[in-house]
Amino acid sequence: MNFNTERLTIRPFESNDSLDVFKIYNNDDTCKYLLHDKWVHEDLEGEFNKKLTNCSLSKDSMLSLAVENGNRVIGDLSVWYTDMKDTVEIGYSFSNEVSGKGLATEAISSLVYKLFDEFSVHRIQANLDARNIASQKLCERIGMRKEAHFIQDFWKKKMNGQTVLYMECCLQI
Repeated sequence: MNFNTERLTIRPFESNDSLDVFKIYNNDDTCKYLLHDKWVHEDLEGEFNKKLTNCSLSKDSMLSLAVENGNRVIGDLSVWYTDMKDTVEIGYSFSNEVSGKGLATEAISSLVYKLFDEFSVHRIQANLDARNIASQKLCERIGMRKEAHFIQDFWKKKMNGQTVLYMECCLQI
């Protein structure tokens, strides 16, 4: 899946993207809301290779996409099918350097449109750390609806975490 928005190119990862992606995940602020710790140099090759192999979306495989702006990868989008019929989950991380510029909103809203239009999914969900207010606002900006707030539903980084679930449905006309 390759596509462009007004300011972005969204495409599968390429081997020369590794240092840009490392800059995203080697950041405590970015990773505090993720299930994994920040990347260190020893993790780079193994973690990045997973993104390279996630190049198509199917019931058996996840899709990882680079978000490129000005010949630099500034974001990472992930999509995978859930156990619910015709439902995918999305995940995303962006460089703190582009915060507040609308690029994440642009990328994710375009991805949502593509998933409904080209993959004929019925529902798209995003499970977020409840403390991540910026991500909740992003979901709301692109039209997703908060459907649940789970308390003490998983252990993350030695903490009992809370998640919020956002959904968007394709309306059948």
